[in-house]
Amino acid sequence: MTIELWPEGAPYRAGETEEDYPRLIAFPVSGSNKPVGCVIVCPGGGYARRADHEGEPIARWLNSLGIAAFVLHYRVAPYRHPVQLGDCRRAIRWVRSHAEEYGIDPDKIGILGFSAGGHAAAMAGVHHEPGDPGAADPIERVGSRPDALVLCYPVISFVQSYHQGSMNNLLGPEPSQELRELMSGELAVNSETPPTFLWHTANDGAVPVENSLMFAASLSRHKIPFDLHVYESGRHGLGLAETHPEAYAWTLECANWLRKQGFAPEAASEA
Repeated sequence: MTIELWPEGAPYRAGETEEDYPRLIAFPVSGSNKPVGCVIVCPGGGYARRADHEGEPIARWLNSLGIAAFVLHYRVAPYRHPVQLGDCRRAIRWVRSHAEEYGIDPDKIGILGFSAGGHAAAMAGVHHEPGDPGAADPIERVGSRPDALVLCYPVISFVQSYHQGSMNNLLGPEPSQELRELMSGELAVNSETPPTFLWHTANDGAVPVENSLMFAASLSRHKIPFDLHVYESGRHGLGLAETHPEAYAWTLECANWLRKQGFAPEAASEA
């Protein structure tokens, strides 16, 4: 099922193609006698595209844990900031405002992202907004703070150890230092940042592991609960990493963490 985030036209819309309409693809779960947790999935792709293997397969894995999922088709280049952050905020608000309809617990809505999608998810976690009770649009009346972050080999910083392509696509070729700092997650963590699960490979050749390490260090300084896993080797973009001898364990570790956060039932299968 496809859901347009702004059926009447998204802010900053620059055309009339499918790519100009950010949307969610729903992967609900059924059979639960109580509201379930939900995770919004942001595929990676350097803010130039969205990688298919980091979308639906991740949603299906979450479903196998008893967690509802939505894959977010956020806008990519030539769209730039603040479009992507706005798409993420709107996705969280949309799911929260429709939680009852989908059997979702409105207090258990997380966001998961890979690579540049991890940056988008992290930004949603550190730059969230309260709802506007006076908004004409009921979706805008609910807050955009996610209840958990799952960041998979994420782009985090634009001031050190950064991924040049993601920065260029999101911020343009010559962003100001102020904007680079604003959009560096490790500098924006605060006391309201949600609990976070991170994983990376130590020799990631595209997005240095320092991105996850810096974010985790900032979470630690702010006393935000986090779970960090760094695997010795593995290329960038592993997705589920099902055939990787080390990093495949991230799904097992993340499933346990999501259960601890109350997103998944204890008896759910990991198969």
